[in-house]
Amino acid sequence: MSRFTDRDRERIRSQLVDAGRELFTQFGFERTRISDLTAEVGIGTSTFYQFFDSKEELYIEVLLAERRSLEEKIVDAVSDVKTPREEVQVLLKTTLREVRANPLISSLIVDGELRALQDRIADTGADEESIGIGTHDPKLPFAERWAKLETFRYDDSELIDQLFISLVFTARSRNAPIGADSDAAYEQVEDALIETIVAGLFTEE
Repeated sequence: MSRFTDRDRERIRSQLVDAGRELFTQFGFERTRISDLTAEVGIGTSTFYQFFDSKEELYIEVLLAERRSLEEKIVDAVSDVKTPREEVQVLLKTTLREVRANPLISSLIVDGELRALQDRIADTGADEESIGIGTHDPKLPFAERWAKLETFRYDDSELIDQLFISLVFTARSRNAPIGADSDAAYEQVEDALIETIVAGLFTEE
């Protein structure tokens, strides 16, 4: 029987998620060991399994938290824009910045690691609801609303999602786009890229 109170369990689980975010960011999923995580929290390795069935399940929870954080940043960033064009522009700028700066966001959106982990755990017979299958795909917000706009070039929200996910591949490398050898140069190239993309996504009003 667990020796932890409900408050203790909530605290330790939260600490494990925080430790996971720090260590997965620094070392990646494969190089982070459960013993590394428990050492950060101050619990025994065997105690980890009172909170998560595997390292994969902790990683999923970390990725979901990062996804929620990204969505909040996007919603906050677009809250003051006036037009759909500006909305798309700000969303792209915010997402590209986060993908470059945050390896976990890159893993989530670009590499599709969340879905791969969910599928791997589901193959073991784990409960689908507990790991978020079908409810936490790495889609970007607003696609369904944009698809309904007469001035938006595409009316398929799934296509729009895939288009935007493909675009963030440009932010995976610090040296992408090629030739941007400074932060200022990168920002200039990225702004021009976003402006071109936005212009192509909308028809003439």
